[in-house]
Amino acid sequence: MFALSRSGGIKVAQEGLVPENITFQKLDVTNEAAIKEVFDATGADGGIDVLINNAGITQRKRAEALSTAEWEAIHAVNVTSVFNCCRLAFPYLSKSPHVGRIINTSSMASYLGFAEVVPYSSSKSAVLGITRGLAVEWSQSNVLVNSVSPGWFPSEMSQQVMDAGRRQKILQRMPLHRFGRPEELSAHVCFLAPPSATYITGQDFSVDGGALAFGF
Repeated sequence: MFALSRSGGIKVAQEGLVPENITFQKLDVTNEAAIKEVFDATGADGGIDVLINNAGITQRKRAEALSTAEWEAIHAVNVTSVFNCCRLAFPYLSKSPHVGRIINTSSMASYLGFAEVVPYSSSKSAVLGITRGLAVEWSQSNVLVNSVSPGWFPSEMSQQVMDAGRRQKILQRMPLHRFGRPEELSAHVCFLAPPSATYITGQDFSVDGGALAFGF
């Protein structure tokens, strides 16, 4: 697998090992000041070459029962934080000697309608708009912007909206008839980061077990 160093180098790590130069830090992505503080510190300490926007939340609830506050909370994490992270990382990404990359996490819900998660679908459709707009706007600023749209992968968030009946519908909806494995998603994110991907921008890549292609 590949691991991205903070200084931008791509290093190969043995399967199952965490490279020594990876650190973990909590960040409230709805707090613009906190984002700026972390990004400025990281940028000053070696630059930023790759930004992966992966934070997301959802809630299973019928649209007519949703409050404005619930709608706004989902969009604050899934949309506004994505834009803010991109904007605040831009000064450092644009100076990357490796060509700056932004990789946003969208969703198959950007393309397909799902009951009881309308705010999530709306927010992930917005991520595609951010991805394509920034890809064009920053194309001459040394920054490439793409997104990955996962299908159904095991996660705490997916468990929030899944019961036995919905699980069965999901498995029937994709040609591979199984959930994705984390390494099948991470590999695609890593594909967009190295030098071999410097002619790709403004694209969304579906990693969904064939769900978007499935007719009947």
